[in-house]
Amino acid sequence: MTAPSRLVYDERLTAPRIWWAIAVLFGLSLALVFLPYGLIAALIALAIGTCLAGMYVSAQGSTRIRVTGDTLFVMDARIPLAALGQPEVLDGEEARAWRTYKADLRAVMAMRSFIPTAVRVEILDPDDPTPYLYLSTRTPDRLAKAIGERA
Repeated sequence: MTAPSRLVYDERLTAPRIWWAIAVLFGLSLALVFLPYGLIAALIALAIGTCLAGMYVSAQGSTRIRVTGDTLFVMDARIPLAALGQPEVLDGEEARAWRTYKADLRAVMAMRSFIPTAVRVEILDPDDPTPYLYLSTRTPDRLAKAIGERA
């Protein structure tokens, strides 16, 4: 059994805090819709609506990006750093372009629209049909540095 590699980078792509407030407002609006049917119906609608919206917000913030000494973990993928090219930091318009009209359907995209910056890394493995990784991140310089440092 081998010892685990040291953790170089770890980020969870959490949803913005305002989304949690919107989830509560969704529950309240659903309660108002059911209020004519009685207070009990409104309270049930409040609970169910808030829980469903909260589950959606939680799911949006469950993606995690990790880099250890020799492996990149993103979503369900485990990619050796040796199979990756040099990372490219994408800001603003360039990140939006790679999310939209420059995007390749074969690419692995850990994309969150509420995060405006990203890192794009080419896959060097000739047997892998995936051309590149697109990783939304709040700290693109740190992620690019972590991927660029080979063990």
